Amino acid sequence: EPSLYTVKAIIILDNDGERLFAKYYDDTYPSVKEQRAFEKNIFSKTHRSDSEIALLDGLTVVYKSSIDLYCCVIGSATQNELMLTAVLNCLFDSLSQMLRYGDT
Repeated sequence: EPSLYTVKAIIILDNDGERLFAKYYDDTYPSVKEQRAFEKNIFSKTHRSDSEIALLDGLTVVYKSSIDLYCCVIGSATQNELMLTAVLNCLFDSLSQMLRYGDT
């Protein structure tokens, strides 16, 4: 069914796969327990991978890692990966700028 919501969730994890930030924009995972299980699944399937796109639980996951941050943007399986990647790059670049200025 068509939706205006391109992004289903934005998740930022640490190096151990623990949640630093998570925002879910629909009820795909309504409880915190389900959300954390999904986040663990994402981390376990992707943290050693060199690719930047994965299909998990019928969802498209685009992700990027830095030294100690792991950013993920989740959309539906039919969502355009380029749109999700654009959101991810904007988020990642913004965080990088903020953290870089915090060091000076």
